[in-house]
Amino acid sequence: MTHSFNSLTQRLFVELTHCGHDITIEFDINDAVTMQAVELFQPELIIAPFLKRAIPETIWRKHTCFIVHPGIVGDRGPCALDWAIMNNTPEWGVTVLQANAEMDAGDIWAAETFPMRLTKKGGLYRHEVVEAAVKAVLTAVRRFETGKFKPQPLDYANPAARGRLHALIRQTDRSIDWQHDSAQTILKKINAADGFPGVLDTLYGEPYYLFDACIEEHLSGKPGEIIAKRNNAICRASVDGALWIGHVKRKNTAESTFKLSATLALKDHLADVPEISFNSFSTKPISTYRDIWFEQRNNVGYLHFPFYNGAMDTTQCQRLRVAYLQATQCNVRVIVLMGGSDFWCNGIHLNHIEHAQSPADESWCNINAMNDLVHAIITTNRQLTFAALQGNAGAGGVFLSLATDSVYARESVVLNPHYKSMGNLYGSEYWTYLLPKRVSKDHAESLAQNRLPISAQAACNMGLIDDCFALDQTDFKKKITQLAETLATDPNYPTLLQQKNQQRATDEQQKPLQSYRDEELRHMQLNFYGFDPSYHVARYHFAHKIPHGWTPLYLARHRRV
Repeated sequence: MTHSFNSLTQRLFVELTHCGHDITIEFDINDAVTMQAVELFQPELIIAPFLKRAIPETIWRKHTCFIVHPGIVGDRGPCALDWAIMNNTPEWGVTVLQANAEMDAGDIWAAETFPMRLTKKGGLYRHEVVEAAVKAVLTAVRRFETGKFKPQPLDYANPAARGRLHALIRQTDRSIDWQHDSAQTILKKINAADGFPGVLDTLYGEPYYLFDACIEEHLSGKPGEIIAKRNNAICRASVDGALWIGHVKRKNTAESTFKLSATLALKDHLADVPEISFNSFSTKPISTYRDIWFEQRNNVGYLHFPFYNGAMDTTQCQRLRVAYLQATQCNVRVIVLMGGSDFWCNGIHLNHIEHAQSPADESWCNINAMNDLVHAIITTNRQLTFAALQGNAGAGGVFLSLATDSVYARESVVLNPHYKSMGNLYGSEYWTYLLPKRVSKDHAESLAQNRLPISAQAACNMGLIDDCFALDQTDFKKKITQLAETLATDPNYPTLLQQKNQQRATDEQQKPLQSYRDEELRHMQLNFYGFDPSYHVARYHFAHKIPHGWTPLYLARHRRV
């Protein structure tokens, strides 16, 4: 039972399915719908990884319900992770507790802790919180299966119960004083609100929520002023330096708004703000805003592109293609596409498309720019290429990774190699060429039609990716470096490169890449410009975060009959 099919819910779905459990999912829409779902499925156990309201008493009195709370033992109340970041808490955790009449105060079935790090709330959630939650939930489920385990009541007299009840964090708690707050203080406040709800502030006399901040090492100016812009971000001066702000959302009580890149949302005000360029191939380590950069070591080039939430708009696709082509001209034998630490890539930028004067036209531009990037990777003939998936990937992002010669992932990564959940979108990125080269016809059809996430291990087993490793981010990067440098120095490297180019030539002779692209784009043209508005409706709901009115049948197995 969940508010949405978010990263934690997807990870638990694939982990519990892998363990052999019979899983179905219901979105928490209202009490009547939830009670109907429970009646239909008759579950032995209910797990709630992401809820925004209490489970109805009629359910938790009859069924064991596990609440997955993103806080240490004893922590109660909303905004648990927000408060932990705001209070500079050195260690945090996840607790699995049983639902009862008092919010977050039920008996404890399992708990895990982790060290905090300086990063956005979303980054902590997608990595540390998800990992701790998976361990705690699997432990709690095993204990439940025994029928013998006695969960521990919450007892604040126990030294292990270090958490406390806290209130809802308000915008007054997050507010920024640009005349007095240091850059690090401002960064902490924006980090603690990243994802949702953002920090409410004023830009050019209008209220905006701020997201996606990072420190600027060299620039400075009058505190509070916008002193520079770069690609999607603006730079704002603080009392002791400056910060870059990548995304904002206009506060408007009259109509729904959604996140946009700062330079897009504020473009009417930025004409006189200087554009400060950044050399993506610079070898100087520097703290600044950069969404694309390249590193070269030992005949290996590493291309990073940590786009916010993994989305790539038209311009980002174009800039990444230019950077990639420049990388191919460097003296390297292997190019590794690193993506970002939170997401590898999730495909086209639905929010920027929604904001466009003609979403259909912008959809067409964005998918063609993405295709141009994928084509550049597929047709690389001077290097062998890797995709190194540090974080989750979805839709076109998965197929972008398949354009490389070898795909490696952390074992914790979840993949969504399909498009249909976005209003029956057909998809492009040469997937009709790339997918059949890696998996069987049955697997290809299943991946495209089922609309379900898969684990990195499952992807590896079916041949979708080449390997996955149960490593943290630091050790995963070391493993990728080892694999890439070993390949770069392999005596057989010239033969491997020749074989790659011969295979590409054979494939092109059998069916040109342009034919795959043309066929895919004919379907996409109908999605964008045809009579069926499903894609446009689904995109609107996605961008505006419209609550679900029902649970899709591909998730709600209990409703399929």
